[in-house]
Amino acid sequence: MNILVIGGGGREHAIAASLSKSPLTKKLVVAPGNPGIEMFAQCYPIAADDIPGQCKLAKDIRADFVFIGPEIPLVLGLKDELLKLGISAFGPSKKAAQLEGSKTFSREFCKRHNIPQPEFKYCTDIKTAKKQIELLNGYCVVKADGLAAGKGVVVCDTVNHAIIEATEILENNKFGEAGKSILIEERINGIEASVFAVSDGDTAVLIGTAQDHKRAYDNDQGPNTGGMGAISPAPALNQSLNREIFNDIIMPTVHGMKSEGNPYEGILYAGIMVTDKGPKVIEFNCRFGDPETQVVLPRLNTDLVKIVQKTISKNLKNMAVNFIPQKAITVVIASNGYPGEFEKGIVLPSLNEFKNKTEISVFHSGTKKDENENLVSNGGRVLSITSIGDNIQECRQKAYNIVEAINWKQGFYRKDIGKL
Repeated sequence: MNILVIGGGGREHAIAASLSKSPLTKKLVVAPGNPGIEMFAQCYPIAADDIPGQCKLAKDIRADFVFIGPEIPLVLGLKDELLKLGISAFGPSKKAAQLEGSKTFSREFCKRHNIPQPEFKYCTDIKTAKKQIELLNGYCVVKADGLAAGKGVVVCDTVNHAIIEATEILENNKFGEAGKSILIEERINGIEASVFAVSDGDTAVLIGTAQDHKRAYDNDQGPNTGGMGAISPAPALNQSLNREIFNDIIMPTVHGMKSEGNPYEGILYAGIMVTDKGPKVIEFNCRFGDPETQVVLPRLNTDLVKIVQKTISKNLKNMAVNFIPQKAITVVIASNGYPGEFEKGIVLPSLNEFKNKTEISVFHSGTKKDENENLVSNGGRVLSITSIGDNIQECRQKAYNIVEAINWKQGFYRKDIGKL
């Protein structure tokens, strides 16, 4: 099969690596890709959100299917445009991707279908936001309604903090169009987990769980990031909770989207808080997470190409998805300053010695080649170091050994990923 993967980060590196292992894969193309992906696939410098460019590439390579990695092209309707050309795509339609593209849509949807979630208030002006913040005594979550690259959510402890954050988004345009409206949500307590399912519009099957580490610094300190590391499977979950999440959250979402005329196809990512009143939805995403993909896919023991084929042909009903028994952990090396301002174009140490290590993967999250063919940083999160092991302690030791061996002085990383 000829396969096109859209995207160029650590998530897409992990997706492409998984697809490349399938005997069904004949030609693998990734756009824009990155230097890590170039080692085993053909990369084209076409931006993920260049909808006409991606459609032309898919047509030119005669793609049997397109795997859309990031949220922005999904929310912009890339799948819909590909279908018009008769090209199959893995991912939700533009309307279905509203589950991530608009947090208000998502919350109202869950309310209509009795899917457990926190209480929330939709606000388009600071006066309404202040009133709700004061009602919750500042113990709340402030969220930009639209896409903000994983940084549009602020957990607040005080009235003053929450009002400052709401003002930054609503009046100071911190996130531009994504922050024209916000949600003020009840702050629920418990343990977070990421649950990934794949849906064909009628049914779904779980494809992995993970725990993400969002805060920039050790002990969950500092600002929220896109994710500084992850563990799989999620330590907070077990078979019973997985079943409850599947029955009370995943399937009602699939059935609800279908009943509203927007059947959901592709990856459904539910960010879950396991509370003393049961699992509740913090948020939905319409694609794999980053860096969770880097720990979920290395544990997948079922051919990813076959899963995609079954999804596209609406034939997931009896699909069995299996995993290796080992655990996985990933540690992100980020540019100094991230998630605030940071430099790009800084030369990285050679990664050649880590190419053929068993049970270790170095995924490129934000890299490129400069004019001298040096590998340089090209993003806030630069590398994701993933290890497989019999237990989390073993995984930690392997991953951190590699992180320390890379020894990139202009970057930083959390030292407590997976620490029990």
